[in-house]
Order: sequence, then structure tokens, then C-alpha cells
Amino acid sequence: MDTHASTTNLPDSAEAHAHAPHGEEHAHPTWSTYWKVATILGLITVGEVWAYYIPSFVAGRGFVPTLLFLSGLKFTIVVMFYMHLKYDHRIFRVLFTGPLLVAAITLIGLMFLFGHLFIKIM
Repeated sequence: MDTHASTTNLPDSAEAHAHAPHGEEHAHPTWSTYWKVATILGLITVGEVWAYYIPSFVAGRGFVPTLLFLSGLKFTIVVMFYMHLKYDHRIFRVLFTGPLLVAAITLIGLMFLFGHLFIKIM
């Protein structure tokens, strides 16, 4: 007698249906994927810290936008891999990335407004 089936009080077919995956099944990342993602995040962080120690770059107008871009990139990588958003239903990605895009566009607009970012036309 199967002890698991007897503890759930479900017939074999009902138990199989209760544990069956709904929808499509996604393979979750392996340890190797997490290691590669951590390495990429570490390299981006090293680049951010290294950029801070270049006085001419810190004094330039591209310093703040560069750091914001790299921080946004790291944020996206962490959310997509470590929070498993890449493997969740598409609606969760839309609900998360929609407001993120609005915030990013707002930040870019504020950087233009306050002179931290400019486009030189001719």
C-alpha cells in the first residue's frame, strides 16, 4: 500500500491531478547559471567602482547617466534571474517592467531638465 496516497485521502487519479503542473512547465536555472549571473553582476560592479576613481570621468557629464544605466542593468539582471521573473507568467513581467519603464523615462527626462544629460545637435 502506498503510504503517501493513504495520507492524502485522495484516490490515485485525484492525487495525480492535484500534483499535475498547470500550463507549461519551465526549466529553472541551474547552479551554473547563477554562477555566471553573479560573475556578470560582479564585473558590472567593478566597472562602476573603477569609473568612480577616474577623476576626469567623474567631472564629466556622462558620469551620472553611466552609473544610472549600469545600476539599472544590474537591477534588471537581479530581478530576471534571482527573483525568477524570467520564468514566471508573462503578465508578471508586464506588470513589473511597465512601471519600471515609466520610472526610467522620468529619470531620463529629469536628467535632461537639470543638465546632467544633453544631446549636442550640430
